[in-house]
Amino acid sequence: MKWYQLDVKGTLSKLNAGEQGLNSSEASRRLSEYGPNSLPEEARISKLKILIHQFANPLIYILMAAAVVTTVLKDYIDTGVIAGVLVLNAIIGFIQEFRAETSVRALRAMTVTKARVLRDGIEKEIDSRGLVPGDVVMLASGDKVPAEMRLFGVNELNIEEAMLTGESLPVEKTIKPIAEDDLTYGDQTNIAFMGTMVVRGRGKGVVVGTGLKTALGRIAKDVKELSITKNPLQEKIERFAHFIGALSIGGAAVIFALGMALGFKAAEMFKTAVAVTVATVPEGLPIVVTVTMAIGLNRMARRNAIIRKLHAVETLGSTTVICSDKTGTLTKNEMTVRLIHDGRKAYEVEGTGYETGGNILHEGNRADISELKDLQDVLRIGLLCNESEIYEEEGRFKVKGDPTEGALIVSAMKAGLDPEKERDAYPQVSVIPFESDRGYMATLHSHGSKKLIFIKGTPENVVGMCTECMLEGELRKKEILKASEAFASEGMRVLAMGYKEAPAGSEALTHDDIKEGVKFAGLQGMIDPPRPESIEAIKGCKAAGIRVVMITGDHAVTAGAIGRQIGITGDDAKVITGKELAVMGDGELYERVADVSIFARVAPEHKLRIVQQLMKRGEIVAVTGDGVNDAPALKAAHIGVAMGRSGTDVAKEAADMVVVDDNFASIFSAVEEGRIVFDNLRKVVVFLIPTGFAALISIGISMILGLPAPYLPAQLLWINLVTNGLQDVALGFEPGEKDIIRRRPRPPKEGIMSRLMLERSVLVGALISAGVVFNYLAAIKDGGDIANARTTAVTTMVFFQFFQAWNSRSETISVFKIPLLSNPFLFYSMIASFFAQLTFIYVPAMQWVFKTVPLTAAEWGRIALVSLSVIVVVELDKAVRSRLSRAR
Repeated sequence: MKWYQLDVKGTLSKLNAGEQGLNSSEASRRLSEYGPNSLPEEARISKLKILIHQFANPLIYILMAAAVVTTVLKDYIDTGVIAGVLVLNAIIGFIQEFRAETSVRALRAMTVTKARVLRDGIEKEIDSRGLVPGDVVMLASGDKVPAEMRLFGVNELNIEEAMLTGESLPVEKTIKPIAEDDLTYGDQTNIAFMGTMVVRGRGKGVVVGTGLKTALGRIAKDVKELSITKNPLQEKIERFAHFIGALSIGGAAVIFALGMALGFKAAEMFKTAVAVTVATVPEGLPIVVTVTMAIGLNRMARRNAIIRKLHAVETLGSTTVICSDKTGTLTKNEMTVRLIHDGRKAYEVEGTGYETGGNILHEGNRADISELKDLQDVLRIGLLCNESEIYEEEGRFKVKGDPTEGALIVSAMKAGLDPEKERDAYPQVSVIPFESDRGYMATLHSHGSKKLIFIKGTPENVVGMCTECMLEGELRKKEILKASEAFASEGMRVLAMGYKEAPAGSEALTHDDIKEGVKFAGLQGMIDPPRPESIEAIKGCKAAGIRVVMITGDHAVTAGAIGRQIGITGDDAKVITGKELAVMGDGELYERVADVSIFARVAPEHKLRIVQQLMKRGEIVAVTGDGVNDAPALKAAHIGVAMGRSGTDVAKEAADMVVVDDNFASIFSAVEEGRIVFDNLRKVVVFLIPTGFAALISIGISMILGLPAPYLPAQLLWINLVTNGLQDVALGFEPGEKDIIRRRPRPPKEGIMSRLMLERSVLVGALISAGVVFNYLAAIKDGGDIANARTTAVTTMVFFQFFQAWNSRSETISVFKIPLLSNPFLFYSMIASFFAQLTFIYVPAMQWVFKTVPLTAAEWGRIALVSLSVIVVVELDKAVRSRLSRAR
């Protein structure tokens, strides 16, 4: 039902109710019919579900299968090591996710506990859950609207609807029906929406919707029904795990078939196939992914971004489009006077927000306010024809009352007017409050022996009160309105000021007193200014190949002006409004989202559609928001970003990330950290994968040569988890490469391994396998037993990985150009790995577990020389690729 289109009589008739409300028995009957006026309780956090979620990973499935096989083969040491990996990974992931989930709850926090209602013709205060359609509810300043209401009585009623619509200014409410179709919530001025806040005045209305039948309830229902979008990293890890699974199973099958063809025993070949499976699966990768994400999470927290879900750390790094709210994110959410016109000249005002520092300038030069009486008059009227206050709290200036009036007080203070002294010099005697139907406010003041009337309002209304002689003719009137239009075209809200002298004995003020004879004083144009850091962040986004789309509940002119100021669009950019979206099909919207970057006056369902069409185009979409209206889009996007200061609990509940300072620049910083995380994951992969590939090839070559496998399954686990395990985690601490934020976003369909990584993994894997087999054969020819040869092979593999860890610090930059201690963790992890390898070879207990023997000095020298070859080969590969890249 479009309640805003019905008049009061028609609304009450539809609800079978009257202006005196319902009686108690009818209210009880309706409560049974409609149910309580509340939103569904959120399900309690299930620790078991969070724990089970840690095992929902294809790589984990492969490890679990390997643990089962090793148990069947009674290789309990291998089973124990694999089980340790599984438990450690689950513990780390569980702790991170449980902490995040317990930190943000509460859809129900958006409802209220009490409401003032007419029952049995008497005003009562009841639990708001007991409200039903047809109830008549009273609203006053400071109340939270308890249900959806069609208003039929208002007295200066202003309601803050930013949490629902995203509009920065309170809405002046009316009672007249509105004939238009497909209005957004922000344009339904005769409706009070559940969960919004009354900031001024009083009102009365009839309840037309409760619980899930309200705008808030419909959004909550949509959020609950939306499936959580699988983020890109989850998909990439799944594809990578399938690749690893196919490689390990395929490699094991080939080795088994080859061994049978060469006459090896089936039992021996089965154990060898298990060893191949263990070798090709990077057992440490699940832990490294989790730890690397946690490192990124901590880095982001230091840059004011709190991540609720670990995988969201990387998703930001792959983002191609950021859909941002305007108010409070790209702007300060503090109205600021930018331009003043005193009837003859225009002045600029320095400073932003409610801070009182800043100068008044004319043509770039500081104006001497003491010499400019006309300018003083404009500012004084804005200061005194005003019902709001500026106060200081925790070192910041804030507004008590209307943000627009707060901006007028601040502009006067910047000019040196002291609010207390001015109020003492011009005490207020009477007031006509602002109402949108009249479009003005007026106050009566005493000043010495005089009585003065100050007026502020829309330029059209105030100019209309001024007589021709005081405007110096009709031409002057046109000039003033033209100046007003110029201010408005820049997205500013424009207020005009006027004054007249009243009879000395006047004690009350009426509308008749200001119908004519008013002298025009000037104009003040104000806007919610952009954050300076947002402008720089958007420049950074463009350099990084990320497109920024503004989606706001504010008006199109304001949105367009802010979009131009912060660099989202150029001067001729198209703005699409919610009205246009309402009649636009998904096919047309799919085409339009490709090049339109500003959407204004949108409803929650519009924002969701925009995000869905961008995702359909293959974009990786991050969405910011703070209100209930943003929740569906936050949940549907690849990553939802809620605001920490101004954000509602509903928005935080739906989001993957919370920005502590509500600043778009913090989101851009998080994007940089996300890119570093993914870069480091790739470094870990390109470090680990060649080992598995080399193990597979070296086992195959050894079999073809008629030799036993060069390693036991337990020895392969040692390589993958102990010596590599320290270094792969250390690579997660790599600082970002200098050009990382200037790179174009990765193609959304590109997997964890790029073509360069695949080619280098094959190259390095082939080199390692050749080096291992060379040293393995040399040890056998020197007369060593199989234990000595295997110890040599394992140690060769470990040393190759020492040097490959340095190679992996960058895909393109020479290892000699990267400072040795820029990642001290990696440096010390290599020292620790070296000593761990010594214990593996020389400690008797380790010799018994892993079947190792001591090595001679000559064997150590040969191992070092052979393994160093990986540095030489990879450096040559980097140099050739760099030269080819420059040539292109």
